[in-house]
Amino acid sequence: MLIDFKVKNYRSIKDEQELSMLSTKQKEHIDTHTFTSDASSKTSLLKTAAIYGANAAGKSNFIKALKTMQEIVINSMSTYQRGHLLPVKPFLFDVETKNEPTEFEVSFITDGVRYQYGFSATSKRVVEEWLIAYPKGRPQNWFARSLNTDTNEPSYEWQFGEKFTGQKQLWQESTRDNALFLSTAVHLNSEQLNPVYDWFDKTLRITGVGGWNPETTINMCQDDTNKKDILQFLQTADMDIEDIKIDENVKTTTDNKRLGRGLAALLSEIDEAYNDSETSIVTMMHKDNFGNKVALNLKEESDGTQKLFAFIGPWLDSLEKGHVLLIDELHDNFHPLMVKFLVDLFHSKLTNKSNAQLIFTTHETSILSQDVFRRDQIWFCEKKNKATELYSLVEFKVRKGVTDLEKAYLSGRYGALPYFKNITLEMGDA
Repeated sequence: MLIDFKVKNYRSIKDEQELSMLSTKQKEHIDTHTFTSDASSKTSLLKTAAIYGANAAGKSNFIKALKTMQEIVINSMSTYQRGHLLPVKPFLFDVETKNEPTEFEVSFITDGVRYQYGFSATSKRVVEEWLIAYPKGRPQNWFARSLNTDTNEPSYEWQFGEKFTGQKQLWQESTRDNALFLSTAVHLNSEQLNPVYDWFDKTLRITGVGGWNPETTINMCQDDTNKKDILQFLQTADMDIEDIKIDENVKTTTDNKRLGRGLAALLSEIDEAYNDSETSIVTMMHKDNFGNKVALNLKEESDGTQKLFAFIGPWLDSLEKGHVLLIDELHDNFHPLMVKFLVDLFHSKLTNKSNAQLIFTTHETSILSQDVFRRDQIWFCEKKNKATELYSLVEFKVRKGVTDLEKAYLSGRYGALPYFKNITLEMGDA
């Protein structure tokens, strides 16, 4: 369960920006759009959040920021080597920030315990790292490290709390400058830190504009129960699909072990971009006007159907397991009613029994309505002085059940709209 995420000095984000999933005291949709965490009956969280804004305003960068944090947590010990550059990119339009570290911090609840974890880093090294745990609601400082640059050779100062147990000295000595202590300790068998690492590795699921490849959905279709749910999903979404056939005799991935490293990487990029190896084994069964079966390969279906099929597996899996799902440009290739349908699945007590959360960016204003969202679920993103700012609809006066949010947004009342200068196009003579 995500509580909030903060990021500073990352790409177009200069000053600290925060997205909070804490619900406010408003009563609208309280039974369907909010839930109470197991960790504390006082912590009420939101099931969804939508981020609106113009192109190039920085919406995607906010999603990328959390994905970058996740990548560093998962890869900094197992994949990165000494000297490997960390994938952080500071705000470049300021002479001070471009040489300063990027900072990430996330608060979440897992296994009934709240955690507050963060770090700051340049591309070359981690500068600070900290973790605070709240078992039974009381804060415990488990560990902290900070880079001391006052000496000739910069070194880290370490702090460990009394409640943090294990081989702390070994983990400290094993942590490289470009690796996180969290990742290092987990890979060296710290059981106490497993829930924190696993939240990034297993609970947090993030995808970009292109969405997922269909591999997850394909694998789920090989189980009869899951296949039935996927078919029901497609049919509920008004897709004229009677059945799904999976050809298990076709390889779904390229055997890269026999290929050179460069060629293998190139083929992997091609597979990821076009998904030919996956789509070629999926056949959608339709019926013609006379009730005869008509088979279409998945790659012959519309872009929207292909994307929805790829979405279904992770979507249903997230709803079942209570994942935190972040999606950039959910509206892409989807009809407005399809977007509403997907969002409503997270608001429904029948389909979202595990309190999964959905955060997405979009330009789809038809769902910008008090019938669909609470005010604290709507966020706006815009650039001021070339820097991205994120702010909530809660900051504006909205008449309950009266204000037309879509109309107010498009009229510029909340900002976060593109600005078009008057231009004259000179066309060639006919």
